Amino acid sequence: MFKAKVLVVGPTESGKTILANFISDATETIGGEYNPTQGVRILEFECPNGNKGSSCEVELWDCGGDSKFESCWPVIMKDSHGVIIVFSADIPSHLKEIEMWHLNFIQKQRLQENRCLLIAHKKPGSGDERERLNLSPALAKLTLIYSNLEDDPEDVRMELMKYLRGIVSSLSESRDREEMSIIT
Repeated sequence: MFKAKVLVVGPTESGKTILANFISDATETIGGEYNPTQGVRILEFECPNGNKGSSCEVELWDCGGDSKFESCWPVIMKDSHGVIIVFSADIPSHLKEIEMWHLNFIQKQRLQENRCLLIAHKKPGSGDERERLNLSPALAKLTLIYSNLEDDPEDVRMELMKYLRGIVSSLSESRDREEMSIIT
């Protein structure tokens, strides 16, 4: 069974923990009092691999958004297979901040764009307006999904599972190529 390591990063108060709990089925509640993640939390769960009938174990690393943890980032990034950048679509400064997250967690690792996901998260009660976001050219290349767990939780789950299956598929193809190179 594969083990995929996916990082969930982004500015403080963007909804990373809520989304990480949601996708890993770690909690039933969506809202609640804000409690910032200190360093990193690791959530483990199985993600079915749609077409092959097998599954993959996913380590979802919910990373604290405070820059005081920057010294930990190299260790957190080690051997990661994907990065989800979460930001609050309701906080204008987050659009600028996510460029720093992109630089540090995606560009410096040279991750392929298909292994990255950008989530514009809407907090409960903030409405569901999907305004056009003014993203930098590098961020505009990434897949962007809008997350509103109050109004469309199953759409969000479906998009996140599609993303995770893409990573699993990519890992499987890499392993197959490696095995073939050993055989030949």
